[in-house]
Formats: sequence, C-alpha cells, structure tokens
Amino acid sequence: MTTLAASPGASRRREAFRWTLGLAALVFGVTTLLSGGKVLFGGAEARADAGAVVDFVLLFNFGAGFAYVLAGGGALARRRWSLHLARLLAGATVLIFAALGVHIASGGAFEIRTVAAMTLRSLFWLGQALALTQIFKPPAGVLPNSEEK
Repeated sequence: MTTLAASPGASRRREAFRWTLGLAALVFGVTTLLSGGKVLFGGAEARADAGAVVDFVLLFNFGAGFAYVLAGGGALARRRWSLHLARLLAGATVLIFAALGVHIASGGAFEIRTVAAMTLRSLFWLGQALALTQIFKPPAGVLPNSEEK
C-alpha cells in the first residue's frame, strides 16, 4: 500500500505552526500562573489592586494555567493528547465565562478587565483547539489510527 506524502514545505510549515501554538500556550500558561498567583498569594495589597475579583474565575484561571503549560508542552512534544486538552480547556473556559455572565446578570461585582480576559482566554483556547485539529490531522492517504502519537 502506498501513502501520499505531504510535501516537505507543507511539513515544515505544519511543524513551525505546531511550535508556534505550543510556545504560545506555554507563554499564556506562565503569564496566567504569575498574574493569578500574584492575586492569590500576594497579600491584601495585591488583592486590593485587582479590584472586584470574582473568586471562582480567579481560581479556575489559576488552576487552568497549569493545564495551559501542559498543553503547550504536549504540542511541542507532538502529543495528540494536547489537542484533547486544548478542547477541554476551550469548553471549560467557555463554561466559566458563561457562569461569569450569570454572576454579572445577578448583580455580582466584577471588573470589566475580567470580561476582557475571559473573552481573550475563550478565543485563545477555541483557536488552539481548532488549529491543533489541523496539526494532528493525518496526511492524505494515512489512516487516522495508524499513528502512535
């Protein structure tokens, strides 16, 4: 049986894109951990500087920061599970964003920058999930389960 091989140029572009996605997720994860950690562990002054913190959003984002780093490392290591983790992160982030909407609609205190940050996070992980789907799509002529990764 013969398989159609992807052109070397297309393969290099796919690899460069995978690296870009992985590094972006790593940077996003580290910055999330640093900013969330500062508010969580930086004392009363850091908490006051953050304004009207929505605790469940802060806790989710901080915890998800570890998963962001893991997803980025998985993408860099060519691990297909990074695609599944990106999908999970996208879905969970959208759900937390919806819960933030309910919190706001019911009169809860919030910062507009939290809405902006959740918009960015949702778009980032939806984009990651869509892009990694293309990265891990088997080349034409190769069966989907024939790869080990």
